[in-house]
Amino acid sequence: MSRAKGIFNGSGMNDIVQLRKLGLFDARVPRYTSYPTAPHFAGGVTSQTVIGWIRAIPEGARISLYVHVPFCRRLCWFCACRTQGTTSASPVEAYVETVTKELRLLADVLPEGVEIGHLHWGGGTPTLLEPDMIRRLAQAIFATAPLAADAQFSVEIDPNEIDDARMDALAEVGLNRASIGVQDFDPLIQEVIGRPQTYEVTKAAVDGLRARGIASLNVDLLYGLPHQTVTRMRRSVEQVLTLDPDRIALFGYAHVPWMARRQNLIPVEALPSPEDRLHLFETARDMFVASGHQEIGIDHFAKPGDGLSIAHRDGTMRRNFQGYTEDTSEVLIGVGASSISRYPQGYAQNDPATSKYQMAVRSGVLPISRGHAFGGDDTLRGRIIEALLCDFRADLTAIATRFGVAPASLFAMAEGLDQAMPGATSLTGGVLAIRDDARPLARMVARYFDAYEMNEAGHSQAV
Repeated sequence: MSRAKGIFNGSGMNDIVQLRKLGLFDARVPRYTSYPTAPHFAGGVTSQTVIGWIRAIPEGARISLYVHVPFCRRLCWFCACRTQGTTSASPVEAYVETVTKELRLLADVLPEGVEIGHLHWGGGTPTLLEPDMIRRLAQAIFATAPLAADAQFSVEIDPNEIDDARMDALAEVGLNRASIGVQDFDPLIQEVIGRPQTYEVTKAAVDGLRARGIASLNVDLLYGLPHQTVTRMRRSVEQVLTLDPDRIALFGYAHVPWMARRQNLIPVEALPSPEDRLHLFETARDMFVASGHQEIGIDHFAKPGDGLSIAHRDGTMRRNFQGYTEDTSEVLIGVGASSISRYPQGYAQNDPATSKYQMAVRSGVLPISRGHAFGGDDTLRGRIIEALLCDFRADLTAIATRFGVAPASLFAMAEGLDQAMPGATSLTGGVLAIRDDARPLARMVARYFDAYEMNEAGHSQAV
């Protein structure tokens, strides 16, 4: 897909020299799935704080619920998520029992008539749960708050950890959207990232889900993996397209071994350069767009009739811890170890250590370990950042009106941006826009509106 030419000496998006000059290939910046970002969460948000926030939810409100399952049969070396390996069902069984107790604690303080509009199970490997665990967990959730009639219920699927009995159980409890982890289909790359997964196994999982009426499928891919080349990327994308996904999330691999020790097994010398990472992304992007998927935000693609595409066109798309979403609920409650909740008043995170999480819940306390209560201009800046990453534009005048501040104060926030990244943005009629050929810089532009100190070592590459 070609983009408007203009700012990079008239040569369009692929002016590597200009992108390098603006610092794209050296920068490490947040993905901004929250604002402030999780490294800024701290003490002060307690179980009692969160109980107050939950009780403030209006009766009959529509909320979202996320359930974290931290267990994996094997630990993929590329992964930086909070997970732990297990070869036995017993710790998983004990964990599911604890989650059901946390849900009962939640039910005790939820206002009347609350229903779930979006439900997502992530991990880890949620499909590690045995069929009876799937049913019991779903029953506990629905006893806490019922699913809305038009609710979306999605689960992250590991094709290596799914069978007919599990698919039957998921379909039975209402699954209607599945997210399939692929990362890359190349056997060499799979070997060096510790993620063996054949195309045939993946296709069987996709076919099994579709046969059970789960029509909406998302595929997760990574670029920037060791030994990835344009040729290998093309081959993997071609295979992904034969699965006919409704959505694709094309994430950049974040090599952060100081945060995820298992990544020390990744051969650093085989990682592509930042410039090569951009070429890999562009290769996959062009193929997805050519196949009829709409490019959405910085790393998603969706068919034109998909709900995410519709929300993108309507200007109602949001960004949360799962990435881009059409979920507009003001409340996202996270359940399970390390889960993060978002309320209108702030963020709250459960204890990331499974043992401490379970100890708190078993003692009858919501397992909150840290969080952030919104203050100052947090929500205003967060909305600007979200708009820039969702739509590549932020109507500063409209945002100022929404938050009851003078537009001039937001224009002042943008002051100096053009000098810092000349030609990358425009400010016309109160609307700040990232130019088409400067979109690789979007996270860097968003960073300009972040008022918090940042340790670059804690974040991924900007491309």
